[in-house]
Amino acid sequence: MNMGGKLLKTDSRLALHNSKRVAIYTRKSTSIGLEQEFNSLDAQREACAGYVRSQPGWKLLSHSYDDGGFTGANLERPAFAKLLRDVEAGGIDIVVVYKVDRLSRSLLDFARVMDFFNRSGTAFVSVTQNFSTADAIGRLTLNMLMSFAEFEREMISERTRDKIAASRRKGMWTGGTVPLGYDLVEKKLKINPVEAELVREIFRRYLDCHSALRVAKDLNAEHRTTKQRQSKEGVPRGGGTWNKNAVLNILKNPVLTGLMPCGQERYEAEHEAIVEREVFEAVQQRLEAMATFQKKSRNSNYLLTGILFCGHCDKAMTPASTKRGTYRYYRCLSRDKRGKEACPTAPVSAGPLEDLVLAKLREAIFSHHLAEDVTAKAREKLDQERQALEREQSKLPGKIAQLAEQGKQLVDKSGKVPEPLLQAKFKELEQKLAIHQARLEEVQYRLKKLADAALEVDWVAKCLKNFDPIWNALTPLNQQRLVRAVVERLVLKESDNVLNMQFANLEASDPKEAAL
Repeated sequence: MNMGGKLLKTDSRLALHNSKRVAIYTRKSTSIGLEQEFNSLDAQREACAGYVRSQPGWKLLSHSYDDGGFTGANLERPAFAKLLRDVEAGGIDIVVVYKVDRLSRSLLDFARVMDFFNRSGTAFVSVTQNFSTADAIGRLTLNMLMSFAEFEREMISERTRDKIAASRRKGMWTGGTVPLGYDLVEKKLKINPVEAELVREIFRRYLDCHSALRVAKDLNAEHRTTKQRQSKEGVPRGGGTWNKNAVLNILKNPVLTGLMPCGQERYEAEHEAIVEREVFEAVQQRLEAMATFQKKSRNSNYLLTGILFCGHCDKAMTPASTKRGTYRYYRCLSRDKRGKEACPTAPVSAGPLEDLVLAKLREAIFSHHLAEDVTAKAREKLDQERQALEREQSKLPGKIAQLAEQGKQLVDKSGKVPEPLLQAKFKELEQKLAIHQARLEEVQYRLKKLADAALEVDWVAKCLKNFDPIWNALTPLNQQRLVRAVVERLVLKESDNVLNMQFANLEASDPKEAAL
């Protein structure tokens, strides 16, 4: 049975039974004295039975749930397991114990059991400690206990993290995916000679060609596979083809140099190194240089970023440039990640492609009334959305006020309606009220954004109306902003030498094609 989760609520099932079915649970840590005619379990049960008889409408079940000689430090007890099964089956309304620690001495286990009882609609009563989840005070106490249990769980997690960190600072392997080049033997990393040679080869090849994708393609061409592993269930994993990310994961892993990472620090490890640290650092410098270069490339001025797509695989075409930025081009993301076998679309020079788009855009503006069509459609769409939001905004305050009034009426009924039913109604109202209030905030936010969008449409209309004189005066960022406002999607069919243009806010049947 599942006692997981953190849900804590009051079930109304107790209020629906005229007669509440009660089970008594008893426990004794040792078996000493159980042979006596009247032992500790009998005493607990007698005290609990007397309490049950004093409660109107409570009916004691005949079955006994007694665990003699079982510790309360865990939940591995036969009678307790039977009790949980009967609770889950819906055959028990209330569980009664002599003292709370008879159920469990572990706060975490107690909180889990209480959560399970609560979700099953079963109340819990400790007869000598005035603790009962069948009343409001008991539920408040339970929530406090759950909070302490959550704190204890967090403390355990923190101690576990500290223990792992301490082990890593000592250079010990603390678990995770075993890297290529090693096998796990008695919880320690031992070099796998065949895999270790492949790791060294990957580092050498990268330093020769400076391309993780090229290394991956060469390994695949030679039918070399990634590391083969087995899951805990014995299912084989890995042993697949290489890609750029798989190669980079090898190149960036300091474990291969005999170091154990812990946060931002690295410590001498117990296991032997596969890769010399000078080689590893040379690779890291090269990777960092490439990352800096690619970042600069992405920050360069590319007019069609975000709207240009490959006509072969429908992936985005991303900007790139040569090392000094003298040659700018767009390349297919699929081909960039997995090579030309994944997509045949070759990189396309950025300058001529952007000039073509501007030429076709200028032609559409002056020959096909594009400025008027785009701005008219955009304004019509904004007006429709604004009107719908304003209608919804006008109705929401009334709905919120109505729910608040229903809440006041429930308060007036306090004491006249069974408490579980009253709490269920309050919870339902709170949920509805929260939904309506959140929706009102969202509508108000969207109306504000629509006002900003209307200003953007006015700016676009002004730019399109005076396109030639304004275009050259715009910053590269605003040029990109204007093109994105007018052109929704560009699809490059490089194999057919065709560029398909779809203008924003126009019907899907309006795409224009231009020869490259």
